[in-house]
Amino acid sequence: MQEIRRYKPATISRRLSVVVGFYRTCLFDGLLDASPAEHVRRPHVPPESPTLGLSHPRGTVLRGWRCLSLQFEAMLHAARSSPNINDFALVTMLGLLGLRIFEACGADIEDLREEHGHRVLKVRGKGAKVVLTPLPPAVQRAIERAVDRRDAGPILRNRRQARMDRHAATRRLRHLAEDSDMSLPRIHPHMLRHTFVTTMLDAGVDLRDGQIAARHADPRTTMRYDRARKYLDRHPNYILAAYMASGT
Repeated sequence: MQEIRRYKPATISRRLSVVVGFYRTCLFDGLLDASPAEHVRRPHVPPESPTLGLSHPRGTVLRGWRCLSLQFEAMLHAARSSPNINDFALVTMLGLLGLRIFEACGADIEDLREEHGHRVLKVRGKGAKVVLTPLPPAVQRAIERAVDRRDAGPILRNRRQARMDRHAATRRLRHLAEDSDMSLPRIHPHMLRHTFVTTMLDAGVDLRDGQIAARHADPRTTMRYDRARKYLDRHPNYILAAYMASGT
């Protein structure tokens, strides 16, 4: 995987974990006396996320909580103007709700509901976990456009009016990137989720709240998305120096 297929360390580590778990189960069930994967060393996975989000102008806050990136704003404009009614919903579900691509493609019209005065979407995430995600007005409008007065079925559809899959979604995003003149070599759905997390943190959202919004089981996962942020500008050293300014 590393030398021939040139997979990234995170991909190799994730695949090896499946193999290790398989042999561990065989040990528990008494099918093997020892695990052949016990001493296999996994590659070092860097603590920061290798995925880059879309860039954004520092200090620009648009309509409250979100600080939209210039590139993401351009993609939103292209999706809103697209004749394909699914494009706007796809971009907002990934970039403004932070859904994983399989969560967005797996969302059904029946998952839309009202809860305590909020319009929400029932999201089926990793490990079959189900959460209710509130829909901002822009996302509501985008989804209503994609639903197109239907009563049932998938929210996102392909050109054959069947459920959109991750491959069709990736093609739509690349088409939108071309329409918006984005200078990105290879855009993929996870870049929008990455933008969702990093923009939230830049807008001042607490790490714990960001973890909940992104539905990360471990806060360290949320911190890995922090790679594109200028964290040195907000280093605690500056906060301490400002607090102690009277004595220095």
